[in-house]
Amino acid sequence: MSLFAMGFLLVILQPSTGQFPRACANTQSLLRKECCPLWDGDGSPCGEHSNRGACQAILLSQAPLGPQFPFSGVDDREDWPSVFYNRTCKCKGNFMGFNCGECKFGFSGLNCTERRLRTRRNIFQLTNSEKDKFLAYLNLAKNTPSQDYVIATGTYTQMNNGSNLMFRNINMYDLFVWMHYYASRDTLLGGSSVWRDIDFAHEAPGFLPWHRLFLLLWEREIQKITGDENFTIPYWDWRDAEDCEVCTDEYMGGKHPANPNLLSPASFFSSWQVICTRSEEYNSQQSLCNATSEGPILRNPGNNDKSRTPRLPSSAEVEFCLSLTQYESGSMDKMANYSFRNTLEGFADPRTAISNISQSGLHNALHIYMNGSMSQVQGSANDPIFLLHHAFVDSIFERWLRRHRPILEAYPAANAPIGHNRENYMVPFIPLYRNGEFFIPSRELGYDYEYLQEPALDSFQEFLIPYLEQARQIWPWLVGAAVIGGIVTAVLSSLILACKKKRAGTSPEIQPLLTESEDYNNISYQSHF
Repeated sequence: MSLFAMGFLLVILQPSTGQFPRACANTQSLLRKECCPLWDGDGSPCGEHSNRGACQAILLSQAPLGPQFPFSGVDDREDWPSVFYNRTCKCKGNFMGFNCGECKFGFSGLNCTERRLRTRRNIFQLTNSEKDKFLAYLNLAKNTPSQDYVIATGTYTQMNNGSNLMFRNINMYDLFVWMHYYASRDTLLGGSSVWRDIDFAHEAPGFLPWHRLFLLLWEREIQKITGDENFTIPYWDWRDAEDCEVCTDEYMGGKHPANPNLLSPASFFSSWQVICTRSEEYNSQQSLCNATSEGPILRNPGNNDKSRTPRLPSSAEVEFCLSLTQYESGSMDKMANYSFRNTLEGFADPRTAISNISQSGLHNALHIYMNGSMSQVQGSANDPIFLLHHAFVDSIFERWLRRHRPILEAYPAANAPIGHNRENYMVPFIPLYRNGEFFIPSRELGYDYEYLQEPALDSFQEFLIPYLEQARQIWPWLVGAAVIGGIVTAVLSSLILACKKKRAGTSPEIQPLLTESEDYNNISYQSHF
């Protein structure tokens, strides 16, 4: 089946998820500061009659923030989402969603009690039909209006505290582009003033959990609008790549024959229009991106500034990054040294883990290398390569979690940049999710990576794993202690035997406790760590 035909057949299906729930984008909800929509299953707010959830006051984190944002009460995203709503649905058990009408990630079934594990695969391991289906799903998302969500085209103040509504419909793909923009946009201070050192999705601890949630929500929306419950986002393993391997018409679009900054007309991505790319224009007008089309996707991979990003990341750089034991450190921003997060994000040198913002490594390197729409933070999600790239970045995050098995407290509870403390709600998601909720292994969220899959373990093995990992980490100390103990024991034994021989001479009444014929070589302490 052709991509066009598949997209045509799929377009009759309906969508869901995003930012401002349509049911709450009205004057009454904004003036009451309450977003507790009815669940269709029983007609009650948050499905309360079915014990799915209840409308409750939002509990905000009171932990102190870092010094990067020296203002208060000037940005709608502060203490998200309290500027807009202070009461939302609090779902119970495995229920989730703005009205508790869905299942948590990793669960399915009528009562959300069935465990489900999906696998993300390398895009080059997909069959032609699987690859074509993925491309058709992308095009479907770009052409399907979101039924459940709208975007805000003005600030809360510009909405006159809710009496002057400023919301707009948007297609499902662009909804996620807009959310990425909204989380990373500058703060509007009035007049022509802005504050640029703020980002609720980058340059701080929440970078990896935020994008993990972003991908999960995007994946779920595709599952809904297509009816394909097994859909997962494929990843592009870019380690040691010589060029942009996915930049062909067979995959994500090749170069235009006449203009290397555009995509080939043979790819339907060449007809896509971008949104939210003109940050300076929005800043000067003190306005938000309103999702107006702003031109085609731009991409000219490899023709970037080589002094900043000379090549794509290497396997050795990824392995060094994975060896770092601290998730976060120091100022917990782009100046952090020896931070796994900052090194993977690309603000620290992937060979030393020392911050160097004049260079772009790992995650950032890919964005710069693409030399186009992907290279500007706020609008980078316009290019669908964004999804393949971040799926692979998330897999590196997953490898680190499995290797180091950090406790939740390894994610900072306080003093991180605004919006990035462990208990902060992530901007701009409704329903609400805290950063710390996604600092857990992917299998607990219902997905895995094909190249990371391990054989199933029985419950006893799973119980032992944390203790075996701790033992592995202290193994060098145990070996050292054993060697020293062995030397001390041997010396003391020799002295004792010498003393005994001196006192006893050759008396037959004194016999050794163990005969020389006993085989000590068969006694060993083995480790299987």
